[in-house]
Amino acid sequence: MVSKPRVAVIGTGGTISSVGQDGLDLVRYVDNQKVYQVDELIDAFPEVQKQADLLPVRLRAIPSTSLGPAEWLEINTTIRDVVTENPSIDGIVVTHGTATLEETAYFINLVSKVEVPIVFVGAQRPASGIGTDAGINLVNAIRTAAHPDSRGRGVLGLLNDEIHFARDMTKTSTLRQQTFKSPDFGLLGHADWDKIAYYRFP
Repeated sequence: MVSKPRVAVIGTGGTISSVGQDGLDLVRYVDNQKVYQVDELIDAFPEVQKQADLLPVRLRAIPSTSLGPAEWLEINTTIRDVVTENPSIDGIVVTHGTATLEETAYFINLVSKVEVPIVFVGAQRPASGIGTDAGINLVNAIRTAAHPDSRGRGVLGLLNDEIHFARDMTKTSTLRQQTFKSPDFGLLGHADWDKIAYYRFP
């Protein structure tokens, strides 16, 4: 029996963890004031647990507009501590709101000293919404973090099946699912249904 990779999932909140009043609450869901903790988010999408042996780490459950330099430092410390305390970990996923995902990911890319892949993931639709991208983005982020080819590529961002380098990516749309772009050099690869496919190194 092939053992599954070990991936830590650090939760900070954001749309990916948000719960609206109903399935059509795709914009005003923040007013509902309900945000899953990371273990609750994982439980909401059973397919996620099939991808790896998961270690959920509660950190925050807030909108990413509330995350700043103090929280960036805390995220970096948490990543370091998780890897130090779990030397067998294969990768780290950080769930994060998309409003400031690129800023946090870029900072972590500058300061992180761990060797395992770090993948930031968000969603454009809340976890409770019809057609939410929360579940598939989380699945693909875990697959990407666990993949050996993700090592040595810096901190990554995963949304809409696309893998971006933290330094290059930028958010281009408030609502559309294909929001992150890497305008200068393009994305690094795709999380396809059957494989993680990289095209270049950053």
